[in-house]
Amino acid sequence: MNPTPGALPQSYWLVEQDRAKLTEGGVIEETLLDIYVNGQELATVMCSPLDQEALALGFLYTEGVIDALDEVALVQANAPRTVVDVLLTRPDFEPPRRMVLTSGCGGGVTMQHITESYPPLCSEYRTQPDVILKRMRDLQGAARLYNAVRGVHTAVLADEDQLLLGAEDVGRHNAVDKIAGLALQGGIDTRDRLLLSSGRISSEMLSKARRMDIPLVASRTAPTSTAIRLAEAWQLCVIGYVRRGGLRAYTHAWRLGLGEGPP
Repeated sequence: MNPTPGALPQSYWLVEQDRAKLTEGGVIEETLLDIYVNGQELATVMCSPLDQEALALGFLYTEGVIDALDEVALVQANAPRTVVDVLLTRPDFEPPRRMVLTSGCGGGVTMQHITESYPPLCSEYRTQPDVILKRMRDLQGAARLYNAVRGVHTAVLADEDQLLLGAEDVGRHNAVDKIAGLALQGGIDTRDRLLLSSGRISSEMLSKARRMDIPLVASRTAPTSTAIRLAEAWQLCVIGYVRRGGLRAYTHAWRLGLGEGPP
């Protein structure tokens, strides 16, 4: 078998009803990645060995270390792709003392204490439920690694008409950071775009979306209670269970043309 990048070959016994056969297939690959900034270790994350530079850049952006790509002089992975070094254009970077273990797959980290410290998003963005359903179908088609071996999350950045960026990772928060990093690298504005994910919408996921000025976050599964509380405060529309032609709009449904208008 020639596995898809991000997967490794793996044989397994496939049991279906009363039949069993040895099958050649694949499993998702997982690795440790160390992120260094100005020569100082910032974080170690469990991730898929894809788009590591984008993951590092996106992590720095969504955590507020950088605001734009022009603050980065160099981003480079080592030969085994187990370390990404980021050199900033300023020498005054100090690693944060406080890091929070998140509920993300692989034990992700965030340097921000998740609070309602962001102001409400000032955006009049609106769309229709049918747009969300179409873009979620696009996400499923773009999930190359998932469709090959399963066991991985997908995130996409989209507008009304099409997918703009896609990323896959064992951690759903990593996939969102990769979207942020790819957007920085490609000069793609994330404001008033749609963020769709295959995984649960948790508080750190919502915080990353707010950092990118994204007014609408949708998932095939559920949001957490803290994510809903933050979305209410930040005026983000959170949508769950986008499947089989339906969805659940939990917050600020006026962005889908439902209920009352903006506060």
